[in-house]
Amino acid sequence: MTSLLPGFLTMASLIVAIGAQNAYVLRTGLARQHVGLVVAVCALSDASLVAAGVLGVGGLVTAHPGLLTVVRWVGAAYLVGYGLLCLRNARHPKALATDSTPVSRTGVLATVVALTWLNPHVYLDTVLLVGSLANQHGPDGRWWFAAGAALASLAWFTALGYGARLLAPLFARPATWRVLDVAIALVMFTIAATLVLG
Repeated sequence: MTSLLPGFLTMASLIVAIGAQNAYVLRTGLARQHVGLVVAVCALSDASLVAAGVLGVGGLVTAHPGLLTVVRWVGAAYLVGYGLLCLRNARHPKALATDSTPVSRTGVLATVVALTWLNPHVYLDTVLLVGSLANQHGPDGRWWFAAGAALASLAWFTALGYGARLLAPLFARPATWRVLDVAIALVMFTIAATLVLG
């Protein structure tokens, strides 16, 4: 049980960094469309990746660096495409409105899955790093560490997705959406560049 807090704090320190996944959760929360689905996919994905790390899947990733190379290039291409879409949206921003254009559940699911699983950093941070740290806590403690990490992920994505509505007054102006879309595009392009160059 004493490993729960270190697991929570470790995951919290990794997950709050601005990235493609967090930007998408924020955007979905602001639009108030399929927030529960996005939060659930992100939290369950992180829990699965942490469990995989605890079970030693990190060794497989290390033994087959070609897997990460494929994920790196596909992820970079996806991020560039998503960044271009954000720039297109920034050219014609719309205010946050209750009658905003609905987004399909399938489209949201495909996007959040791609942003989560096509990011090589998730394998390095969550599977290798968190998994390795968890395994230092012994046979029982490692699962408490993993539970703490999963709890941090759930708490963060819930707060980000559902807390975004507190920013709704700010996003009632189209100019704010333009700034957010440009910022998200820059984050996507930066992450894609680091994937290609790294």
